[in-house]
Amino acid sequence: MSHSATPYEVDECRGVLRVYSDGSIWRSTEPSFKVPVHDDGSVLWKDIIFDPVNNLHLRLYKPAFSSSSTKLPIFYYIHGGGFCIGSRTWPNCQNYCFKLCLDLQAVIVSPDYRLAPENRLPAAIEDGFLAVKWLQGQAVSEEADTWLTEVADFGKVFISGDSAGGNIAHHLAVRLEVGSPELGPVHVRGYVLLAPFFGGTVWSKSEAEGPKDAFLNLELIDRFWRLSIPIGDTTDHHLVNPFGPQSKCLESIKLDPILVVVGGSDLLKDRAKDYSERLKTWGKKIQYVEFEEQQHGFFTIYPNSEPASKLMLLIKSFISENFC
Repeated sequence: MSHSATPYEVDECRGVLRVYSDGSIWRSTEPSFKVPVHDDGSVLWKDIIFDPVNNLHLRLYKPAFSSSSTKLPIFYYIHGGGFCIGSRTWPNCQNYCFKLCLDLQAVIVSPDYRLAPENRLPAAIEDGFLAVKWLQGQAVSEEADTWLTEVADFGKVFISGDSAGGNIAHHLAVRLEVGSPELGPVHVRGYVLLAPFFGGTVWSKSEAEGPKDAFLNLELIDRFWRLSIPIGDTTDHHLVNPFGPQSKCLESIKLDPILVVVGGSDLLKDRAKDYSERLKTWGKKIQYVEFEEQQHGFFTIYPNSEPASKLMLLIKSFISENFC
């Protein structure tokens, strides 16, 4: 009897990732967001390899003309995609980085990380850490890239992440702790968690009762976790649920200031709110802001909308508040 049955599709994510019954994987070379790139020359950018072993790149952005004679803060933007999809090269990511660069007057660092299911967690978390260690290398190296060092202030670093990137940013905050001593002379001043992708075996109210037609619906949340957590684990895994049974207690860990932002119609809302409230109870410097009626990822999907503009002002004031 022949066992050469044709492999069939078992999982699909936003048309750019297909997983087959024989374990094979197809990835599109096209992004799931087909929008034009608004590259008008006001921002200079380039790609750099930060992990030769896994061939991982990051994209650097700086204003073509800086209005300031002082060096610019550094702002990491770690993309989202449920740990399974997304890239620094996707037009929505690049457009948002252009916007961050100009509006914040900052150097933007947009790193890639290994994606699941080929590379399940903790791969993405490890890569996030390597992308920040790369910056430390630039700060101390004799052969550092002057394109970066001439304009960047290594003492004023902020780490932000969108969705899965927000999860990575959280784990960086916990690992590096207040003042990021192991990164010296690089000094992280704060973290911006944009709709952080956390999970757990018990659904939150917003997950259970949120709109079924949400941009990030429950079925897709479930699929992203199924494809990205280690085989045999549950969504109470310590990298998924910050308050899970195996998770490190955050009460005694000293953290830098954290800004948590979420849309009011985002199914992840309650987890972000619960995270903020618990950390605040433990005396951490946390600011939680909810944008009414906004969907998951509203700021990159509609970067010129009024809520996205308000968010940019919020990030700007968070940066200026945490400079000293």
